[in-house]
Amino acid sequence: MTDILSLIEKLEKEHSLTLGEYQFLIDNRTPEAAKILAEKADKIRREIYGNAVFIRGLIEVSNICKNDCLYCGIRRSNRNCDRYRLTKAEILECCDEGYGLGFRTFVMQGGEDAYFSDSVLCDIVRAIKERYPDCAVTLSMGEKSEESYQKLFDAGADRYLLRHETADSEHYAMLHPEEMSFETRMNCLKALRKIGFQTGCGFMVGSPYQTTAMLAKDLKFIEEFKPDMCGIGPFIPHKDTPFADKAGGSAELTCYLLSIIRLIHPPVLLPSTTALGTIDENGREKGIMAGANVVMPNLSPKSVRKKYELYNNKLSDGDESAQCKESLNERIKKIGYEIVTDRGDVKNG
Repeated sequence: MTDILSLIEKLEKEHSLTLGEYQFLIDNRTPEAAKILAEKADKIRREIYGNAVFIRGLIEVSNICKNDCLYCGIRRSNRNCDRYRLTKAEILECCDEGYGLGFRTFVMQGGEDAYFSDSVLCDIVRAIKERYPDCAVTLSMGEKSEESYQKLFDAGADRYLLRHETADSEHYAMLHPEEMSFETRMNCLKALRKIGFQTGCGFMVGSPYQTTAMLAKDLKFIEEFKPDMCGIGPFIPHKDTPFADKAGGSAELTCYLLSIIRLIHPPVLLPSTTALGTIDENGREKGIMAGANVVMPNLSPKSVRKKYELYNNKLSDGDESAQCKESLNERIKKIGYEIVTDRGDVKNG
């Protein structure tokens, strides 16, 4: 245990470890180490953000996707997927309802759907910003050219989430079809940062073929890239994908890594994800206690929520629903935190 303790202390002071040290921290984790990491992560998070948990209104705009990622339920090859696409009017209705509920960030997420061209997406972003100038708009719409990202930024989008999925190029190739490349994904993240977006990355925990050495690479990438946001969640298989029979990731390791990421980059905005709440009924609370400080309830129309199924049994109702914000707030208050009505921008410096 002494070696792990010394590594945790080093990480707390220097916000940096070697690849080998990150792997050692993962390979030799114990409940005691997890408890120490969570306490340190909580302490440093409270120094920056207090007990605030930022709330984002998630709008899943389309489950149509040109990509064929092996792990994803909305991959283009899935003929059992009931496809849909929200109109501009429907998206604005979601924002209207969300604003009334107290949301000050709207997250538009969707598959790589050709309908959402630069002109269409820019028009929607401008409309949201004109209607609600005090709100932040976050986009999570996949890989685009630097020129497209620039147009979206100029239209008023504040943040962009693009999970890197894995920082190991060989592992990336095991999870994606041949036409997708690790280099392209990394170049997109660099372009987003260069343009001036608050930029988010992230990875799956326990995805097929993942090793602890690969997870160490993810942690090192986060250390070097210093994202404004980092979304991590356990891999959960989907019945209509090539990975249907693969084992899922664990809430335990996800929470352990959340604590490490908080210590690596203390200002980072860390969601306690839907996937974490899906595999553990107290997963959201466990994520927050481990260092997360963002939750993203679903603002999508109820008629489409179950259609945006990236993995089996994805939560979309109950406290996952934006309409149950007060119930969610009560759950979060019980563990010593509080949902705030705030844009919840990253605090850098």
